[in-house]
Amino acid sequence: MNVTMLEIKQTLASYGLNVLGAIATVVIGLFVAKLVRKLMKKVLEARKVDETLSGFVCSLTYGAVVALVIVSALERLGLETASAVAVLGAVGLAVGLALQGTLASFASGVLLILFKPFRVGDFIEGGGTSGIVEEIGIFNTEMRTGDNKKIIVPNANLTGDNIVNYSAKDTRRIDLVVGVSYDDDLDKVRKVLEQILADDERILDDPEPTIGVLELADSSVNFVFRPWVKASDWWPTMLALQEQIKKRFDAEGISIPFPQRDVHLIQSKEGAA
Repeated sequence: MNVTMLEIKQTLASYGLNVLGAIATVVIGLFVAKLVRKLMKKVLEARKVDETLSGFVCSLTYGAVVALVIVSALERLGLETASAVAVLGAVGLAVGLALQGTLASFASGVLLILFKPFRVGDFIEGGGTSGIVEEIGIFNTEMRTGDNKKIIVPNANLTGDNIVNYSAKDTRRIDLVVGVSYDDDLDKVRKVLEQILADDERILDDPEPTIGVLELADSSVNFVFRPWVKASDWWPTMLALQEQIKKRFDAEGISIPFPQRDVHLIQSKEGAA
């Protein structure tokens, strides 16, 4: 009986020490996890990493450290953790396979935030759509179209295709083709086009506008008309220039030809009969 009580006391003492050790492991581990998260946040802020990505990375790091602490505490209690870790790994693999598209969008979101091919407020074309970027998330990017529709595009669709950022540069070129009749004076046409540009204050002198004969088409002589403007002035200037070209050409007697087709009707003898 005395031997049995002694063994029980020794077992309780040993188990108690293990419990205290596990508690100490959890307390110290949580403190270390918070410290690591704080240091990680400072490092990311110093490198000016996006807040969304910074918060996610810090949370992910904290969760990983906490998981290690829990495993260490369980081992301290004498529990077998190898099988549990294997099961968790298998579950993680199955979840990863089931969420391939989501994980791909997550990886793409990290790349978008790190390399910044576009920013909030930019007008872009990508993922099969176009619009103004309103929010760049870890998994999706929210865009607003010109007619005020909200589009949510998975980040994987954006990084998997070409991205055209119309707001990346301060200036943009307007590309117009103006057709005139073969009977018109080409020098006069050039002077009228130059005057249209001179009258518009939004047209930039540098880079210099391009005006020249592009091609001798079937029914017209086509001029290339390429002025440069600020990116914010591109759309209204493009519309205004086309209107001014039509008005000035009408005033100067310059014709804008349009395709014409002669149709000849041939009546057969049977039809005449």
